[in-house]
Formats: sequence, structure tokens, C-alpha cells
Amino acid sequence: MPLTKVEISKFKKRLEQMREQLRCSLQLSTAEVKKPEEATGYSQHQADQGTDDFDRKINLEVANKELQMLRQVERALEKIQEGTYGICDMSGEEIPKPRLEAMPYAATTVKAQEKLERGLV
Repeated sequence: MPLTKVEISKFKKRLEQMREQLRCSLQLSTAEVKKPEEATGYSQHQADQGTDDFDRKINLEVANKELQMLRQVERALEKIQEGTYGICDMSGEEIPKPRLEAMPYAATTVKAQEKLERGLV
């Protein structure tokens, strides 16, 4: 059964909130990665430098994941504008409402996503 206009409106509001949270979080993560090293040179212990490098790597990976999710959220908002929200990009089938409630940015059904992840598509 297709989504109602009220349901789509609720998903749109939720997606817009997610987009704003992700943008803020991404700005913080990016700023943390770009932050200059405060103490460089001989006074810094090698272990401290290793910890700082590790922290930067983690922040970079978090920022990358946030960026991927932001792209998915923006795609879902585009689909709302196009009138195709809730329809699988691959199969054209309806995405079940419980999946959209769990992941409002889902663009595929579980079955299609599994095929994509296995490289069958």
C-alpha cells in the first residue's frame, strides 16, 4: 500500500532533521581532522603522536560515514520531491514501511540491497 501524504510529510520532516544533525556533526568532525597539531617537534612523546594520529584517523572515518549518510538522506529528500519516495531504486517495488521507519533514507528493499551487497546487480 503506497504511503499517504501525511506519512510522507512525517518522513520528510524526520529526514530534514537528520540532514541538519549530520551537517552539524560533519562540520565538527571536519574541523577536528583539520585542527593543527598543537605540540609538534621534540617535546612531544612518540606515543602521544601515535594517539593523535589514531584519533585523526577515527575522526576521518566518522566524517566519511556521516558524509555517506548525508548523501543518502539528501537522495531520499530528492525522491520525495520527485514523488518516488518509498519506491525501490532497483526493483521498482514498494519499500516496506517498517524499513522506512528504521531507515527513512532507504532507497532499496532489503532484497535488492542484499543483491547489491553481494555484487549480483
